[in-house]
Amino acid sequence: MLASLFFLLPALASLANAVVLPAEPDVVEEATVEVVTIEVAAAAVTTLSASELAAFAPYTQFARAAYCASSRIANWGCGEACRALSGFQPTLTGGDGNIVQLYFVGYWPQQNSVVVTHQGTDPTQFMSLLTDANIFTKRLDTTLFPGIPNNIAVHGGFADAHADTARTILAETKRLITAKGATTVTLIGHSLGGALAELDALYMKLNLPSNIHIKAVTYGTPRVGNAAFASYFDSQVPDFQRVNNERDPIPIVPGRSLGFQHPHGEVHIISPNHAVACPGNDATVALCTIATVPTIFDGNILDHLGPYQGIFIGTLFCT
Repeated sequence: MLASLFFLLPALASLANAVVLPAEPDVVEEATVEVVTIEVAAAAVTTLSASELAAFAPYTQFARAAYCASSRIANWGCGEACRALSGFQPTLTGGDGNIVQLYFVGYWPQQNSVVVTHQGTDPTQFMSLLTDANIFTKRLDTTLFPGIPNNIAVHGGFADAHADTARTILAETKRLITAKGATTVTLIGHSLGGALAELDALYMKLNLPSNIHIKAVTYGTPRVGNAAFASYFDSQVPDFQRVNNERDPIPIVPGRSLGFQHPHGEVHIISPNHAVACPGNDATVALCTIATVPTIFDGNILDHLGPYQGIFIGTLFCT
């Protein structure tokens, strides 16, 4: 699905620009509609403060670092992102950025947290795009997700990609909890990495002691599972935020018409220094992503890379 977006969106945008738009309504009608829209939006969303927006920066830098080569992550020398997170201690790296997404695990002393971060979709890596193209759903493996309800279905490609690294990452997470006395596990990712982090958050919740707090922050994340998945995720991982940037079309795929639904936690960046927290799952209210990007024709794929409050995420920005 994402593969087709990367190559088709420029053509779709050109086609959309060629359409002749109807005449604008008169000034009185336009003003009336605008007032109603603002009132509805204000009642449905919560505007984030400057301090709340600034608090995302460390998580955004972790997501950015995930695109850097493992050799640079191992000695925490990934440039700007690593300098912004001084003190972080990477202990495990893996993946090849193609068949298996890059990932790293480590200890974050400032938050007494184990951090697990997954690389997102790199359009230059063909196998990653093939993973995204698999939109068939499947049940989660009950050996990985003990007790998972049988009505839950997720994107087959995401589930397979998660299973490739799940046990290795869990083993290192448990080791660090014991070695460091960590009380939190934080899952982070962008794009496909966000989908993997979402699955990881549920996986950790079901496989770690109940006294370990699970937190997840994702960026530009596609939909992962069906409505039953979203509801179950909500109940298991309340500390979850998924950040969408302006007119990024990736968060609206795979489509709701295919049975997919996002869990709670949407934060929509409307413009620099202006973001709102959206209610419920897949909120359709004004100012949130679905209202802003109702179809891929309305999206801008470049917004997928950022900036997320001044920070771009992707292979090109591992500097």
